[in-house]
Amino acid sequence: MNPADQITVLCVDDHPLVRDGIAFALQQQTGMQLVGEATNGVEAIEVFRRCRPDVTLMDLQMPKMNGIDATVAIRKEFPCARIVVLTTYSGDIQASRALKAGAVGYLLKAMLRTELTDTIRSVHAGRRRVPPQIASEIAEHISADELSLREIEVLRHVASGCANKIVADHLQISEDTVKGHMKSILSKLRANDRTHAVTIAMKRGFLDA
Repeated sequence: MNPADQITVLCVDDHPLVRDGIAFALQQQTGMQLVGEATNGVEAIEVFRRCRPDVTLMDLQMPKMNGIDATVAIRKEFPCARIVVLTTYSGDIQASRALKAGAVGYLLKAMLRTELTDTIRSVHAGRRRVPPQIASEIAEHISADELSLREIEVLRHVASGCANKIVADHLQISEDTVKGHMKSILSKLRANDRTHAVTIAMKRGFLDA
């Protein structure tokens, strides 16, 4: 096959096993070529400039620079870049943020074996590719209020087992302010109590599992 007819792919992930697995899968495909690899968002930008791939597979959780920030940076410099987010998280918040950043596809790592090459071909052809369960999660929460950065901070401390007074001391705010934030969090997440709020926040992607 003429190299010009190949779909060129950049793989960005800090786990060698994931990169190796993707490299092996692409080697089995006619018409696809892995042209670059990166282990964090900073490297991803540099390698993208050098390789100009047709499709970029971008992990979300990485050192130095995460996948969403790298996607924003690449799309700012190369508006036509086609980026597919790779993640272990199925929460709607992560997906929404990635799509708002300019990603055109979202692929759970558990689906790599069955969905990888179809996803690459689909986004290369100009289509968006979001798994049905992710799309339904986004649709379900489309009208829900997002947690503020401060509310996420409060909930992160609650998730680690801190009482309101301890959270207040850590964040240098009053205990009443913490209680106010928790009331808002419970309302926004439609949670019954603190434990339920943490569970929902992890499922949706506000907190890392």
